Amino acid sequence: MEEYMLPCMNRKLFGIDCMGCGIQRSIALIFEGKFADAFYMYPAIYPLMLFFVFVVLNFIDKSRSYHKLIITTGIITALAMVVSYFYKVIYY
Repeated sequence: MEEYMLPCMNRKLFGIDCMGCGIQRSIALIFEGKFADAFYMYPAIYPLMLFFVFVVLNFIDKSRSYHKLIITTGIITALAMVVSYFYKVIYY
């Protein structure tokens, strides 16, 4: 599966990871059923998945407003991405 993944251009050009590094491998691990490993690979994967669920529901279900949930999960996802990125930069 890893042979079909896109390379990180930030890592290729500058030699450092970006905030999205690990998301493809994390998704692959979810499809394999390794949920804890997916979290360790990319901690923001589950808030990101929840964010996309609310975005899709917003388009499908017009009777309800999902804007507050979209904003909340977007903020949680962004915080998880930033915190996990700096953790990875500092400790690895």
